[in-house]
Amino acid sequence: MSVTIKEFSDVEYVVPGSAACAGCPSTMALRIVGKALGENAIMLMTPSCAVASIGLLPKSCYSLPVLNICFASAGASAGGLTLALDALLEKGRIKGEKPTVFNWAGDGGTYDIGLQGLSAAAERNDDFIHFCYNNEAYSNTGVQRSGATPIHAMTTTTPLGKEVHRKNLPLLMLEHRIPYVATASLAYPMDLYRKVQKAKGIKGFKYIEIHAPCYPGWKFSASDTVKMSRLAVKSGTWLLWEGSYGKVTLNNPTSLLAQGKLAPIPLEEYIGGQGRYAHIMNSPQREEYLSAIREEIKRELKFMAGRVEL
Repeated sequence: MSVTIKEFSDVEYVVPGSAACAGCPSTMALRIVGKALGENAIMLMTPSCAVASIGLLPKSCYSLPVLNICFASAGASAGGLTLALDALLEKGRIKGEKPTVFNWAGDGGTYDIGLQGLSAAAERNDDFIHFCYNNEAYSNTGVQRSGATPIHAMTTTTPLGKEVHRKNLPLLMLEHRIPYVATASLAYPMDLYRKVQKAKGIKGFKYIEIHAPCYPGWKFSASDTVKMSRLAVKSGTWLLWEGSYGKVTLNNPTSLLAQGKLAPIPLEEYIGGQGRYAHIMNSPQREEYLSAIREEIKRELKFMAGRVEL
């Protein structure tokens, strides 16, 4: 199913008054998600940049109903809410279509602190969507490393660069055998919109992870958020794919990269514009670092292409 920008609703669910940084990927992504879900939705937020962006109370920059919940409880809270709605509908206490329940959490609240509850909700196949906007660090509390931080990236707790690889949480969620898993990018809004609409129409647990380059944490210009998103995908560093009831499909341009029909852009174009990799780019072992990262990119792409064949 192809989507055009003309299909996007004119209604905004992120309204003026946001306290987000300029070029904030969370705010940008949530605008698209809101347009895809519509007004009949309830959002739950764990502590994150998105919560800090709400604005000055008692007002809010989000026009959807919002529940602020504990860091570790996204899975349990959304699962409980969706079951409560089921009960109210069954008893006739509320009428019409069931609201779409969704979590809006960062990688810290998804990969690390919230993983246990999220895994349990996935196992139960609770009926909600979990969105992870992945800025690859705990950006709201000082840019500490998270389980999503890539190897060699510098954070305040890995000042010499992270020494271990990041988790592949979308793949881990796929192995929970949930109805729908997808990855997305700000640079491909129609792809994101389509995936959100698809998830909305599926009953059960759905997981969508959005790559969210963060300019204060990654140290690039605030005006380059979308550019950095596009470079991540075109370099093969971030892969676009979806798994529907276990069937995996690569989305373009990732699919073209996997087929060899499109050459990846040089890795230096992507990481060279980020201050968090300056220690690599200025290192005497620069080529060794870059070569190792390129091999990892090739391995991940080959692995996901293999999952498609399976």
